[in-house]
Amino acid sequence: MLFQIFSLLLQVAVGLVAGTCLLRMYMHLMRINLSARAGNPLAPFVFAITNWLVLPLRRSVPAIGRLDTASLLAAYAVVMAKFVLLGLVMGVVPDWVDLLVMSGLELLKLSVSSLVWLVLIYAMLSWVRAGSDAGYALGQLVEPLLRPLRRVVPQVGGVDLTPLALLVLLQVLEIVLHHLSP
Repeated sequence: MLFQIFSLLLQVAVGLVAGTCLLRMYMHLMRINLSARAGNPLAPFVFAITNWLVLPLRRSVPAIGRLDTASLLAAYAVVMAKFVLLGLVMGVVPDWVDLLVMSGLELLKLSVSSLVWLVLIYAMLSWVRAGSDAGYALGQLVEPLLRPLRRVVPQVGGVDLTPLALLVLLQVLEIVLHHLSP
């Protein structure tokens, strides 16, 4: 029972930190202004959760084009630390190759899961309140993923079904990643 509680708390903490590092990387990749002065409501949250880990890495890990490799590496390191901690608690020393592969797959799963949440929140905000800062920030994150689908998925009765189509595709990807995991 204690192991399950520890595992849950660790999963929540890792999901929050690694997921926010991935969000920071994605926002940088999509050229979304991370400045709070620019009106980005997510920026203070993202910086508060990730700066302690990303900024030291940024000194030695250069970006590759628009890819914020420091944020990606930070997310990967946090996921890897989770597996090491769980292994230590269980008394199992993980093989480094397995650790690298499991961490990579877990990071991919976290990425897909995070995208699912972004799309769901974006879709719900579009139903109830248009024009908010949060809606605009989420739109910058989600719209580039919906745009290619809008060329293929027609509107039905004036309703845009592309968020649903994207969610289905992300769920399929989650199933594939689940079956690839050891």
